Amino acid sequence: NKVHRTRMRNEVRRVEEAIAAGDQDQALSAMKAAEPLIARVGQTGIVHKNTASRKISRLTKRVKAMSAGA
Repeated sequence: NKVHRTRMRNEVRRVEEAIAAGDQDQALSAMKAAEPLIARVGQTGIVHKNTASRKISRLTKRVKAMSAGA
């Protein structure tokens, strides 16, 4: 479980770093990699499924806001 949780956090961090850098292409590709991983971690019960859903939702919203602002 620790391996999966760490991997999820790293993927989330990659998306957040791309958002902070203002790199929309990198943020989109990082989000595509992170979304199924976060969902899988939620399904297996490593984190609560609502927590996983919330993380996906908030990250997606922030990535979309980049394209609206650009």
